[in-house]
Amino acid sequence: MHPTSLPGPLGSGDIGAEAFKFADFLHASAVTWWQMLPVGPPGVGPGFSPYSSWSSFAGSAYLVDLQELVTEGLLEKNDLKPVAGMRDARVNFKLVHDYRESRLLKAFAKFEQQQDERHAAFATYTISNGGWLDDFALFAALKEHYRGECWTSWDFDIRTRKPSALKRARQTLATQIRFHKFVQFIFDTQWSNLRKYCNDKNIALIGDIPIFVAHDSADCWAHPHLFALDKSGEPKFVSGYPPDAFSPKGQRWGHPQYHWPSHARENYQWWIDRFAATFKRFDAVRIDHFLGFDRLWQIPASAPSAASGIWIKTPGHDLFDALMRAIGDAPIIAEDLGLLIPSAEKLRDRFNFPGMRIMQFGFGDPYHLPHRHVKRSVIYTGTHDNDTIVGYFDKLKRDARRNKDTAKQIAKAKEYLGTDLSEVHWDMIRIGMMSAADTAIFPIQDLLGLDGKHRMNIPGTEEGNWHWRLPPGKLTPELATQFRTLAEAFERIPKWQ
Repeated sequence: MHPTSLPGPLGSGDIGAEAFKFADFLHASAVTWWQMLPVGPPGVGPGFSPYSSWSSFAGSAYLVDLQELVTEGLLEKNDLKPVAGMRDARVNFKLVHDYRESRLLKAFAKFEQQQDERHAAFATYTISNGGWLDDFALFAALKEHYRGECWTSWDFDIRTRKPSALKRARQTLATQIRFHKFVQFIFDTQWSNLRKYCNDKNIALIGDIPIFVAHDSADCWAHPHLFALDKSGEPKFVSGYPPDAFSPKGQRWGHPQYHWPSHARENYQWWIDRFAATFKRFDAVRIDHFLGFDRLWQIPASAPSAASGIWIKTPGHDLFDALMRAIGDAPIIAEDLGLLIPSAEKLRDRFNFPGMRIMQFGFGDPYHLPHRHVKRSVIYTGTHDNDTIVGYFDKLKRDARRNKDTAKQIAKAKEYLGTDLSEVHWDMIRIGMMSAADTAIFPIQDLLGLDGKHRMNIPGTEEGNWHWRLPPGKLTPELATQFRTLAEAFERIPKWQ
């Protein structure tokens, strides 16, 4: 359940009152984990993907609770009147960004006029987070100065980070830089309050670390030596996946590849800092595309498709050795979906990371069916990349009319679940609860039995994703009781609940 999907009057969910209400619902349901997508600034349009963020460390301004700024006297009630185009059913990211940024600018101006204890806390925050915050805030200010252009189009001295040019920029853009630091300070303060509220109710938060970062990001601009870039800063190689039965030309994701020798020379400090920053916000972390820490599909940046790529070996063992030495045993979930070759399995198991099992895949691949699950794994009915359970079975039923293999899957599902599929979302949740897997995660859409119109993302498409919002009034006490009853039946309620 991503925070942007929560209800609320300002066009997008955030970490305000509705997030606290959601935590109350989770507590009533005996849920002890809340998983979400990356919470950094989402990528630019048309995609607005949280997996193409322009910072691996910053929080998203979309998620700041503006109502709390009214309570703190930094905004007026009239500032929060909704505008035309804000809808309960979908996030209009461009509209929400412009609306929220204008309010944050006003709150910052009021903050600068006041001299109180918050300024001391702000100063402490900027110093303690300076390792990433200084570069991020300067990047964000420069991005505005250059009207959104990619950093490789900026003036030569700026894009190559000539010290004298950076010094002038920090002086010229001092107010804008301070504004972006202020937004991060507010986000961090509000996030800490939400996390404490959740933890006090025995709810832990699961975050998400994508293996790649966007090329047009503060990370690439501030640390170009860590990426496989040419002299002009453009990627030499990009990310993707080779051709297979589902994609004859493969998948060309387009992120810059890492320059792994530079990471090794620095003892993977950037990765250590990245994980440490994420664990400041979350109690556990899912690594997106974990298989990439064993090997990656490397595509020449000039290639039009993924077909001309090659596999390259990646230093996952050395990286996680360094990470564990720095931060200790960390609760990490390995997203190991795809072709799980023995070396990747060995990497996952060496560090005792639980892998993922997706029940939707089970009727085509028995590896994912609950009776085959191992204790050290996490079971999902589906992820943000899957259709909802109801949508998935609706599609199977339609396809079964003309496809014998699909008809067999439907028959197998009915036999396996022992039902007629009339409430298939509850059937799947129930059988998932029975799994031997230590942890069971269910998308909120599946708990509500919503159809495919409510899915979060369709992989391979750029537009129309990440917009979904929870319809108001759906999280009822009756639903919480129904879920808690299942948790009790299959001993998934911790003793302290």
